[in-house]
Amino acid sequence: MTRILVTGMSGAGKSTLLEELRRRGHDTVDTDYDGWTLPDGSWDEERVSRLLAEPHNVVVSGTVENQANFYNRFDHVILLSAPVDILLERVRTRRSNPYGQSVSQQAEIRHYVETVEPLLRRGATIELDGTRTPQDLADEVEQLIDGTE
Repeated sequence: MTRILVTGMSGAGKSTLLEELRRRGHDTVDTDYDGWTLPDGSWDEERVSRLLAEPHNVVVSGTVENQANFYNRFDHVILLSAPVDILLERVRTRRSNPYGQSVSQQAEIRHYVETVEPLLRRGATIELDGTRTPQDLADEVEQLIDGTE
């Protein structure tokens, strides 16, 4: 059983990576959707605990304040990162999530890159370049799932 968390700033490519892994048959959970995140922006700790107690491989994505409470339950914590100009271009043009469309949200992302991303980097076991293709990133994550990396 391998449990992997993919974290990073908005626009880093977390959801796209999960889509590729899901397409390849892996169990994935994007905590931005389906009630995994509470109104205060934190994970529903009881629900996440139940998920991580299940005996199967799973790749989870999200970036929330209380995620560090679960780091010891993940085999790998992947920080997916990209330069801020790429993050902003991606959030401006994506259609799957409205966050990042406004100037104030883009300023927020810039601020988070300076203040939150360094914290994520300290908690990560591996950092991957979010400018790589989703296929290349998924290949690397599959190696982690299979225990070959």
